Amino acid sequence: MIPLLASAEIYKWTDESGRVHYGDTPSDKGAAEKVIVEINSYKNVTYENIEFYQDTSSTRVTMYGTSWCGYCKKARQYFKQNNIAYIEYDIEKDARAKKTYDSLGSKGVPVIIVGKKKMNGFSVDGFMSIYK
Repeated sequence: MIPLLASAEIYKWTDESGRVHYGDTPSDKGAAEKVIVEINSYKNVTYENIEFYQDTSSTRVTMYGTSWCGYCKKARQYFKQNNIAYIEYDIEKDARAKKTYDSLGSKGVPVIIVGKKKMNGFSVDGFMSIYK
C-alpha cells in the first residue's frame, strides 16, 4: 500500500558540466534550488451546487478520479462496502471525462456528484450529507 502522506525535500542543481540534477542530497546545498512539489488532490472536502450538470438524478453517484488517488480509492471502497452504485470516470484515461471535469471547474480529485450537488474530495460524513 502506498502511504497517503510523505515528506521529503527535493533540490535541483547544475553540475560543473552543465548537467541538471534532481535529488534530496545536493553536493552543494547553497547552490541548489529547492523544488516545491504539489499533488493535485483536495486537502479538505468542499461542496457546491451545480445547475448545469447533465445528469441530475437525485441519487445517481458519479465520481471523477484517477487510478493513483488515495481518496478516490477510499471512496471506491466505501461505495463497494455499502452497496452504493456509482459510475466512475478516470480523467487521465478518458478525454471526454476530463473535458466534463474541467467544465465543472475542478482542480483536484476526486470530484463526486450526486444530483446537483458536487463534493470535492472524499469523507464518509461529507458524502452522506449530499447522498441522503
